[in-house]
Amino acid sequence: MAHLVVGVDGGGSKTHVIVANERGKELATLTGAASAVRPGEALHSAEVIGALVRDAIAMAEREGERPRVLVVGVAGIGREKERKALVRALEGEALAEELVVVPDAEIAMTDAFGDGPGVLLISGTGSVAFGRGPTGEFRRCGGWGPDCGDEGSGAWIGRRALSVVTSSHDQREPDTRLVGAVLTALELDEVDGLVAWAAQATPRDLAALAVPVVTLASERDLRANSICTIAAEELVLHVRTLARQLFVDERATVPVALAGGMLRRGSFLRRLVEHRLKSAVPGSHLHGEEVVAARGAVKMAQRALTAV
Repeated sequence: MAHLVVGVDGGGSKTHVIVANERGKELATLTGAASAVRPGEALHSAEVIGALVRDAIAMAEREGERPRVLVVGVAGIGREKERKALVRALEGEALAEELVVVPDAEIAMTDAFGDGPGVLLISGTGSVAFGRGPTGEFRRCGGWGPDCGDEGSGAWIGRRALSVVTSSHDQREPDTRLVGAVLTALELDEVDGLVAWAAQATPRDLAALAVPVVTLASERDLRANSICTIAAEELVLHVRTLARQLFVDERATVPVALAGGMLRRGSFLRRLVEHRLKSAVPGSHLHGEEVVAARGAVKMAQRALTAV
């Protein structure tokens, strides 16, 4: 019987698990709760990942079998302290013969570019860009979290929408359909209710508001379109910065991949980003296929298996 390998993409909104054989053929895929590591909560992340991996193996009709290699790419382990804490917690789950734990950027870059150069721009609940230059140098741009950054992300768009709604309510800004759309999305009757809602809102809650914003922007609501245009500008700035740092300048040939829920294929925000890249980063060449980070984790697991 062929050996099993498992790839995991643990994010702030969801966790994606792929079970495959040693040749990389997918046997089962499963999506579940978020498992991004928050300070001091590595054990919780490991429990979520452990449960999903076992369920995915059962879906592949290989229940009870221990994978040869498990590669886990997780958000929130950029600092070594958090990474080591997650490794210890996952080792306690006894999920595989060999365990590899890396930042989520590494598995996404692997799916997009293999070992080659390129810039990966991600916009989902948060936003960040990662780049690898022709010499192998690796850099990150953005990804400072909802309080300090994440420009162009779903949460950023949602927060900007709240500001527009309250400004419009005060008549500091013109009328916009965003007022009704946001209140409907939150099941609120009055704008005053936003104060209590926002005080308890998580980044994921804010990111949910990006849906009506993008919808109205695509329908030519001027204020919603303005928010999305600024978001696209902010995201492209991430790519331009890494192009200059890693590829000499933005006119050099730069492979670029787009990922995350806000930049899914065919989305309005993705179209804005793609259009702006043509002038802001004229050397950019877009990666055509969808980036699936968990698939990148499987590819890394295959390599580890071959190296054994």
